[in-house]
Amino acid sequence: LAEKEVLLKEAHHRVKNNLQVVSSLLNLQSKAIKDGAAQAVFQESCARVRAMALVHETLYRSQDFARLNMRDCAAKLIDALAGFYGSGARVRFSTDICDSPLSVDTAVSLGLILNELVSNALKHGFADGRAGVVTVNLAREAAGYRLTVADDGPGLPADYDLRKAKTLGMQLVATLTGQISGTVEASPGKGAGFIVRFPLK
Repeated sequence: LAEKEVLLKEAHHRVKNNLQVVSSLLNLQSKAIKDGAAQAVFQESCARVRAMALVHETLYRSQDFARLNMRDCAAKLIDALAGFYGSGARVRFSTDICDSPLSVDTAVSLGLILNELVSNALKHGFADGRAGVVTVNLAREAAGYRLTVADDGPGLPADYDLRKAKTLGMQLVATLTGQISGTVEASPGKGAGFIVRFPLK
């Protein structure tokens, strides 16, 4: 058992290192691109790879290699995204992440979902340099979990339909939510918000 734990720890360590190398290569490549839109695509890909690497880094430092507590992982991911988008002190985060452990597969998918939703909030909710708050909650429910990501920015268009979203980010959110047998919906209220529900496994 001890030998298997060492092997699992080493595996997560190597996966994390390899993902960080891929992220660094994408970042270097993006600096050679002159087109702003293409450069943004590369940088967003870097953030997605980094989100996966954070999950494996958290597992590497964990005592349980089969399950992961999302609280530390989510905090690191949010800090990384705040630095990536240069939100600084003008955007405050209000977070409440439950400490229930998740399976590795669920944690990877949830990390990517969180990456997309927080990125959307920072890019679109505060695009004009305004100050505000991004709320991130992960809570236990009777049948599973509820992830809420919302901002107090200008909000979604009146005719917004999540099922017809054309952006890669929201398409990823829909696909990843399906992979963990969950549902996603836009939440009502001021600003833009999304609620992801998925069952306990």
